[in-house]
Amino acid sequence: MNKLIITIWGCLLLTGMAAQKPVQPTNSLIIDGKVKKSATYSLRDLETASSVEIRDVVLYNHKGEVRDTLRGMRGIPFKTLMEPVNLDYEQPKELNEFYFLFTASDGYKVVFSWNEVYNTPVGNQLYLITGMKGKKLAELDQRILFISTADEKTGRRYIKGLQQIEVRRVE
Repeated sequence: MNKLIITIWGCLLLTGMAAQKPVQPTNSLIIDGKVKKSATYSLRDLETASSVEIRDVVLYNHKGEVRDTLRGMRGIPFKTLMEPVNLDYEQPKELNEFYFLFTASDGYKVVFSWNEVYNTPVGNQLYLITGMKGKKLAELDQRILFISTADEKTGRRYIKGLQQIEVRRVE
């Protein structure tokens, strides 16, 4: 009996250790790296920026299993968010070497290449979410949120607690 109890407690402990840690909400977003000047956006900046309605998105995990459906979203297109940020380069061909590293408060990281954003239809379907289900950004538990609605496995690049977008260049 004692071995059974110890085994059950061990399994519960391991299960808890393997569970995803909660994402800390973020209250600002910084864009820095290979830029001429860093940009910082507060929740107020993001909530008052011009936003668009985003169609409902089914979130699929890496196996293609349905995990959730995001409804009633509004957001800022990523390209719009990046308009005031000037990348630091000398020749346009250098842009092929640039990529964006998105980092969440829990350390989760996602990458988009410059060409993916600015040279494919995917770039038109990247959003920083400013509201969902009638809630404003500041009311969302997992703010700041970012999503690519173009992905097949949508959960892979659905970022909760986004705190930084770093512009990098392949070395």
